[in-house]
Amino acid sequence: MQILSTVKLPDYLKEELSQSFPDITFHHDKKINEAKDLIPEAEVILTYGEDLTEEHIKAADNLKWIMVASAGIDRLPFAILEERNITVTNSKGVHAIPMAEYCISMMLQVSRQAEVLIENQKQHNWNRRVRMEELYGKTVLIIGTGAIGIQTAKLCEAFGMKVLGVNSDGRKVEHFDRAYSMDGISIPLAEADFVISVLPSTVKTKGLLNKDFFYKMKQDSVFINIGRGDVVVENDLIPLLNENKIKHAVLDVFEKEPLAEDHPFWEMDNVTVTPHLSGITKNYLPRVMVIFHRNLQYYCHHQLTSMENIIALEKRY
Repeated sequence: MQILSTVKLPDYLKEELSQSFPDITFHHDKKINEAKDLIPEAEVILTYGEDLTEEHIKAADNLKWIMVASAGIDRLPFAILEERNITVTNSKGVHAIPMAEYCISMMLQVSRQAEVLIENQKQHNWNRRVRMEELYGKTVLIIGTGAIGIQTAKLCEAFGMKVLGVNSDGRKVEHFDRAYSMDGISIPLAEADFVISVLPSTVKTKGLLNKDFFYKMKQDSVFINIGRGDVVVENDLIPLLNENKIKHAVLDVFEKEPLAEDHPFWEMDNVTVTPHLSGITKNYLPRVMVIFHRNLQYYCHHQLTSMENIIALEKRY
């Protein structure tokens, strides 16, 4: 069996794979367009999911399984994957800890006015009148109650926050005080001090967070997006921020990435921009490899239905 990896792994992870699966030939650190000779023989492809096209899949005569080293799969060529009945798995769950910590850090940054404090230090300004707020007693609404949402809720709970959630059917989820269905997404907006979107990009979610949504948020609330950028209509969000209808926005994902140098978000005082890195730490790839290792064991024993994080191709998630 041959496995093609376009994910750049540290040497120790490559060695662990080779030792665990000595009968498998691994082709590491290959850019997909430079691996034309390897694609037809590859039975498994390990990828971040952004480099594969329909042409690559057509050329992959032996391809049976794609492992995506990310939770996001929206750039995969789904039509041909369905046609070929290719098994696709992702790395759902590996982002939970870093992205939850990102949300807490950003909520604290805004509440404790970290940007003001840093600027005051640069100016040697001993100003004790900087208004500080607490997370304790605040209400957070987390849109998306999967692994990332649950971990975020768990940390918010530890800070003494009231935690509300939104999922497909309003089902109760651990660490959430209350949950609402997607149809009732606007109901809890009026009481939420923080609104966190963990939504993936699907046909149903693209453009979901628009002017009507943002207008229903509390005027002094904070919006955080760590899901997918195209869920938000940026042209609806910008004027509301300019009018201070929303106190602050923390944005890690955007409609188009990388964010253009002349985009208004860069210059807005009440916007924090980070370059799609909320889920990235040094522990990211080791966590991905734990899932890949387990799934590869199942694959080698022809137990595909036991594999973790199998994607329903027709649903795109």
